[in-house]
Amino acid sequence: MCSWCWGFSQALEDLIGKLPLDVNLQYVMGGLAPDSDEPMPEEIQGYVQNAWRQVSATTGARFNFDFWEKCQPRRSTYPACRAALAAGLQGKLAQMFGALQRAYYMEARNPSDASTHLALAGELGLDVVQFGEDLVSARVEELLQMDFELGREFGVRGFPTLVLSTEKGDHPIVSGWSTLEAVWNRIERILASE
Repeated sequence: MCSWCWGFSQALEDLIGKLPLDVNLQYVMGGLAPDSDEPMPEEIQGYVQNAWRQVSATTGARFNFDFWEKCQPRRSTYPACRAALAAGLQGKLAQMFGALQRAYYMEARNPSDASTHLALAGELGLDVVQFGEDLVSARVEELLQMDFELGREFGVRGFPTLVLSTEKGDHPIVSGWSTLEAVWNRIERILASE
């Protein structure tokens, strides 16, 4: 639910296509905003909408501003993180991650709502009943907290963040939006030095 991550999504997709086959990609949920049923305050709505405009101008990513009229925005990103992790229990974390981004930024669907998560699970061909149970399970909460801890261990301070873990250690690649070329050049330098 980070607009800079949405702006980076095409570069990430292109990067995944370039990675050597022996490089495993692991999505780690970062959080951003804890659980809340409170409506997003007007000033934060304005801030986020301005961020969307800035991300669009910088990256070319498209946004559907109908979200702000059709949905009740909440500053609550943990539910979407749990939805991605629950989908991961059925082998579709990356697909849910992308579906959540598209739902939010392009389809004006609220990524903080369980109804959106369940609908997306169905669209992805998941066992929706199992997904619904997993969504509120202690196991998914444990996975979420483990991801948060991993982010702290890596020193994550912004999104998106990419870290390349090799036998020689963990190498920060990017913290915040960057071009595919800059990211790829950094990865190539690290892999060449291994």
